[in-house]
Amino acid sequence: MSEQGSGWPFVGRGGQLAAVREALRSGTGVMIAGEAGVGKSRLAAEALATSPGYAVVRALGTETASMIPFGAFAHVLTGPPEGGENQLRWAARHLRERARTVARRGELLVSVDDAHRLDPASAALVHYLAGSGAARVLVTVRSGEPQPAPVAALWKDELLDRIELPPLTADEVGQVLAGALGGEVAAETVRHLARVSGGNVLYLREVVQAARNGGRLAERDGQWRRRGELSMSTRLRELVEERIGHLDEEEREVLELVAFGEPLGTELLASLTSVRAVERVENRGLVVAVGEGRREELRLGHPLYGEVVRGGCGTLRTRRRLRMLAEGLEASGLRRREDELRAAVWRLDSGSAAAPGMLVSAARLAWGRQDPRLAERLARAAIEAGAGVAAVALLGEVLMVLGDAESALAALRRAARDALTEDDRAQHAFSLGINLAWAGADAEACEVLDVAARTLTEPAWLQEAHVYRAVADCFAGRLDGAARSLARARTHGPMTVRGDAHAASMEAWVAAYSGRAELSLAIADRALASVESWRDEAPHALPSFLDALCAARTFSGRLDGAAAAAEQGMELPGAELSVSGFAAHRAAVSRLRGDAAGALRWCGDDLARMPAREPYLGRVLAEQAHALALLGRTDEAADVLAQAAATASRWAFTRQHAMQAAVWVAAARGDLDEAVRLCVRAAGHAEEHGLLGGLMFALHDLVRLGGTAGERLPALVERIDGPLVRLLAGHARAVGDPAALGAVAGEFERSGLLLYAAEATAQEAAAYREAGRGTLARGAQTRAWALARRCPGVSTPALVELATPELTPRQREIVQLAAAGLTNRQIADRLTLSTRTAANHLQAAYDKLGINDRTQVGRLLAAL
Repeated sequence: MSEQGSGWPFVGRGGQLAAVREALRSGTGVMIAGEAGVGKSRLAAEALATSPGYAVVRALGTETASMIPFGAFAHVLTGPPEGGENQLRWAARHLRERARTVARRGELLVSVDDAHRLDPASAALVHYLAGSGAARVLVTVRSGEPQPAPVAALWKDELLDRIELPPLTADEVGQVLAGALGGEVAAETVRHLARVSGGNVLYLREVVQAARNGGRLAERDGQWRRRGELSMSTRLRELVEERIGHLDEEEREVLELVAFGEPLGTELLASLTSVRAVERVENRGLVVAVGEGRREELRLGHPLYGEVVRGGCGTLRTRRRLRMLAEGLEASGLRRREDELRAAVWRLDSGSAAAPGMLVSAARLAWGRQDPRLAERLARAAIEAGAGVAAVALLGEVLMVLGDAESALAALRRAARDALTEDDRAQHAFSLGINLAWAGADAEACEVLDVAARTLTEPAWLQEAHVYRAVADCFAGRLDGAARSLARARTHGPMTVRGDAHAASMEAWVAAYSGRAELSLAIADRALASVESWRDEAPHALPSFLDALCAARTFSGRLDGAAAAAEQGMELPGAELSVSGFAAHRAAVSRLRGDAAGALRWCGDDLARMPAREPYLGRVLAEQAHALALLGRTDEAADVLAQAAATASRWAFTRQHAMQAAVWVAAARGDLDEAVRLCVRAAGHAEEHGLLGGLMFALHDLVRLGGTAGERLPALVERIDGPLVRLLAGHARAVGDPAALGAVAGEFERSGLLLYAAEATAQEAAAYREAGRGTLARGAQTRAWALARRCPGVSTPALVELATPELTPRQREIVQLAAAGLTNRQIADRLTLSTRTAANHLQAAYDKLGINDRTQVGRLLAAL
């Protein structure tokens, strides 16, 4: 079977393809080496197809033909050598004559696929052709496989260049999938398929085929997405089994233990099996050794080996292997923290008993590692084993981020009577308080946490009580109150590792959303430099730090950094279940760059995996509605906005996203008066809650809508860090001054804010036109169109003016409403006009635009 079938695009190999072609052009030839299925044959085929002028003879090394002299070339060599002619010279001559007969021109090029399987005579012939210069040679070989001595000598003796072909990277897998599936593939699906396939093109193709046939991979909302775990086809299983090959009993035991326990310490594995068997399996490439600190560990040579090996074990055999692993690790002393987690999971999966304390400790570690599903499972097992309130409190926090706060609250209320010790009371109060705050029960949450802060005595618990109170304040939009709570936390003696990480993450968060980007970034950078020292202790901290980085970088105009932090957040293990909504930040960056369609794609990635009751869902939905509005998909935008408003209403900072999206949904419908009113409302909400980044964008939206922010936006320069606020304030001051607008537009473009650049340039054209400077107006209008084309599909009031410069603002507003499908009476009601006045305005607009009806208006606006 070919390594990359028809219909699968050839991508990601541009550098190697160029190297192969250059080696054929300037040297004797080239050897392409790589694992089975990695794409060696496809690369060779592409090189031949794009290197005309050769008379090509193709050969294939096979196990069957390897038993016959010149078996690989039997299809082109006929008849015995003449007289006593040297066999190699006879074969070379025969190939040249054959090539001339078929191609009639060109230098001989011999291409051999799977040259590691050549029979001795064929291998000697290939070496002779390369060494004598009788032909150019292109061969592929499988890495790690024994090769005939003449083939190995091709590169060892430097007769041929050797190119190692690595597996595809995740980005390259995404390109292949997009081409093969004929559409966009969700980023999470790309990452999963890249991991499962290991970048092997053959395996990737089989996994995708099985997933499509089984309905686990389908196109939804314009993107290909996986649903659930992807199953293996019979064909794929056979391919992997063939690659694994025959195993004796000792080797099978080694491979099964690694499949169930990877990464597995080499000392532990050797103690459970045989050192010689481990070495044999490693020599075959079925397991590979990797360094992990001072410990050497073994992993499977490919992710799919595990699927096949585990699938071949029955229930009893699986349990026996897991018990072996747990007992072996426990006997070694559980020297590292994750050893306790792994042993607990193996105990749980094998059906053997684990101590309640061990299960609680393991659940905490799983939670710290951003694996809430596993943390839930371990916490429930701990409760069943009699662990008590500590396990219920942990389960409560985990259920909260899994979208089941109701069950969490019910379990916590039942456990309240059992919280007798201070440790139990503290953990119970924190879990109950954060669940109440998450659910929007702000007053009760504050009551629970305030009582804890008054009654607890241990400094460590007091620190956490104030940190959790700060979280509740942040949810409710009391950033000043949150800052005070965090300051109080630090008065209770030296901070614990957990308390310090959680407090610092919230300090960075508060600073970011209140406009102090530099302070936020300094706190986050300092803490993240030592993340490994606290991440297991502080499960909420890492997502909170990343959220703060996204906000601080966006509000200060560092778009590349904001995008990187958002993507890092989306790639956290269990990110779809933990503190999430990072797609909202990533979408906002795309939107600011003028890529509204890209913003929709990022939102789709998170929306496909977030729990329905997740409050962070609201801000992702809000960004989705915002992008839909910019693309003129007003009905869809309104529907999504309604969902966003309901979901985001619990928390002030998520509500801010929904309020700003509402502005642009109204603007997309042509109701500029309503858009301005909503903009003023969003600005008021942001100011009330200290969300200065949101206030900055809301005030700038007024400027973009053709209104004025007065001195409020320039005044923010003293309150918000970074160059972005100065640039937006400059835009506010430049309104009506075409030269100043042009300068601001240039700054926007250099900063990557293409949508703002297009709008400011459109405003520049309008200002020149009003001043009667037609030539300058036309030049600005041309630049604005060029910028608008870099924001495909986006339409805003400033850009609409590019298409309708002859109209008055009122006529433009009425035209947009007509294009949205409103009747004259509906337009009149919306704008508080008489129906006759609305009709007159609309007819006057038609006359100026040279059109006759609403359909033509829609086409004109769509041309943007």
